[in-house]
Amino acid sequence: MQVELFVGIDVSKTRLDVDCAPESRSYSAENSDEGVGLLVDNLKEIGPTLIVLEATGGYEAAAVAAIAEAGLPVVVANPRNVRAFARATGRLAKTDALDAQVLAEFAMIIKPKVRDLPDAVSAELKALSTRRRQLIEMLVAEGNRLSAAPKPVRPNIEAHINWLKDELKKLDGDISSFIKANVSYQEKDQILKSAPGIGPVISTMLLSELPELGTLNRKQISALVGVAPFNRDSGKFRGKRRVYGGRANVRTALYMGALVATRHNPVIKEFYARLIEAGKPAKVALVACTRKLLTILNSMVKHQRTWQERSLAICC
Repeated sequence: MQVELFVGIDVSKTRLDVDCAPESRSYSAENSDEGVGLLVDNLKEIGPTLIVLEATGGYEAAAVAAIAEAGLPVVVANPRNVRAFARATGRLAKTDALDAQVLAEFAMIIKPKVRDLPDAVSAELKALSTRRRQLIEMLVAEGNRLSAAPKPVRPNIEAHINWLKDELKKLDGDISSFIKANVSYQEKDQILKSAPGIGPVISTMLLSELPELGTLNRKQISALVGVAPFNRDSGKFRGKRRVYGGRANVRTALYMGALVATRHNPVIKEFYARLIEAGKPAKVALVACTRKLLTILNSMVKHQRTWQERSLAICC
């Protein structure tokens, strides 16, 4: 009988630390094209049941892409979940080798579900969307500096702000052209933007960072984004329901979309008013509107219907 083998890979800028479970076998490789190639060859030879890496802000991208291209089952885990698992198993110490061991055991015990990874086109759109968010953050930071800057440095900050605005305008054009050049994205973009409250920025965010939209049910998509309320009950105690985890960037963008929708989207506007009338705090009502807007968009993409087509189908 073949023994299942689970692999954990701890990723740093220059090194990949590897460990296996239940048979503890550890080694390391360089986080370079050559090192990743050797790693993949080794993994293909041992044929693991599951490979788990942590999201590390991009250092894991090359390894994950190469492993997936080799047809091996790989999952990029949320570091928060892995660290909680480590603490629950009494692993308080932290080194690269120990982290790889924890990841291997996390793969063996938790068995996170393997999801389809973004293809090259999706990765390009995500990179453009991420760069746009970075430019916005730099603009906000420079704007804050300008308000309190002494006179000698103000011209320099103003020049940088103008340059950032020009770059942002160019990048918006690049994103628009990229979406128009890809038929599947163009169709989804038109569907999403047909909903009142969803503009080009939110649509791009959903396309690039929520590729699962339209493939999951309403509960799954809400939990994935982090707008599903979790219970906090114990005995007779009934705590407040809170949202937790999920994809913060997507959640933030949708929250702003829901805020606009409470004024201009008839369905969300009526839903928000009903919640406020029932005594719900404004922020709680807005989170609920965010979840409702997400589930509507999920249904629209799933059934390939624009807002108008959806409304007509409901009426009929």
